[in-house]
Amino acid sequence: METPNQSLPKTSPRWPRSLLISIGFNIVGILLVCGLALYAFMLNVDLGDAGRRVAKEVQARQQIERYLAETRNRLDQSLQEVEQLKSQLEYKPSEFQTGLGTKPSMPVTAHFRSSFLGRGIVAVLENTSDRHLTVVMNVRNPTLARLRRFTLEIPPHGSEDFGHLEGWQFASGDELVLFHNDFNALRVVVP
Repeated sequence: METPNQSLPKTSPRWPRSLLISIGFNIVGILLVCGLALYAFMLNVDLGDAGRRVAKEVQARQQIERYLAETRNRLDQSLQEVEQLKSQLEYKPSEFQTGLGTKPSMPVTAHFRSSFLGRGIVAVLENTSDRHLTVVMNVRNPTLARLRRFTLEIPPHGSEDFGHLEGWQFASGDELVLFHNDFNALRVVVP
């Protein structure tokens, strides 16, 4: 005899076709919306990175412009100083000859030696007086049109070495002029 469960044919519930198509479209729509949301998020992250890069580049450009402005100002100041030094170095040979001025000659002798470190020539300035001297030294390289001014302290009966370590690498033909208010200027050309 048959059991009641076996006698009934097995049937599966049937979904209407339109419902299945609707569910499929809904799933595809949800996936599309999720994909678009992910794409929008990625675009937002990329835009944020690009904005930060642009801000850094703007900041770097501003720093460069400030540096260039400062460099231009320093260059202008240096050019003004060069012009002042040029005007001071434009002298008459009679000003440096001893005995022509009302002031006594500078009690400083200058000679030159090779640098112990092998870079250029060193000027050795010797004070032959009994007093401490503060002198202004203008140095000029006529070949390269370079000018510099230095202040030196020379003790009584002492000497002061001046070379590349102190700010100027002497070469043959360089001109050195020492100034002091109480004495005539002393002009020496490096041999």
